[in-house]
Amino acid sequence: MTDDVVTRRVVRREDLALDPVDLALSLLGCELESRSEQGTVRVLLVEVEAYRGLDDPASHCYRGRTPRNEVMWGPAGHLYVYFVYGMHFCANVVGLRDGEPGAVLLRAGEVVEGRELARSRRPTARGGGLVAKGPAVLTSMLGLDRGHNGLDLTDPDSPVRLLAGDPVGAERIRSGPRVGVAAAKDVPWRFWIDGSPAVSTYRRGGRARPRR
Repeated sequence: MTDDVVTRRVVRREDLALDPVDLALSLLGCELESRSEQGTVRVLLVEVEAYRGLDDPASHCYRGRTPRNEVMWGPAGHLYVYFVYGMHFCANVVGLRDGEPGAVLLRAGEVVEGRELARSRRPTARGGGLVAKGPAVLTSMLGLDRGHNGLDLTDPDSPVRLLAGDPVGAERIRSGPRVGVAAAKDVPWRFWIDGSPAVSTYRRGGRARPRR
């Protein structure tokens, strides 16, 4: 199978300055591209989770501004990367206006370019390197870590860019509770494209995850 190398425009910042719930819906079908000396990996985003700020108990910003969550306070279009469980990185797209916190966790994607590189970064992942199922697998396949925190996804020269995708019809989008959070666990702010093999298996509650 050959990689689908398609030229797509970089998403504009004003298109991302949205409430996290609206931003989450708009990100489905977009593509995230990560370029490095090793090569390029590009994924189609198929599952996301919205997190607001001061009014969302599951958010990293719920208790206010800190050095760790600084990027979540804007401006929109930046990448917020954090470390969780002492072993994994997770990546988010920041939304809203500068000074107003909110972001969308990128949970899963289908690899459309750089499959061999993606597979080499996560050789035990299910799907033979074709799917990035779960936020930790997604960031691993893209080669993202703390050094990418704060990157501008709307900058055409950025090593990590958010690219506009084909529109996803409302009939293909599903929603449900967020995965693994201890607070506000019944809020239905997880969105996914129905039928994608990369979508997570839902587990309600469970291990408390640090707020994002």
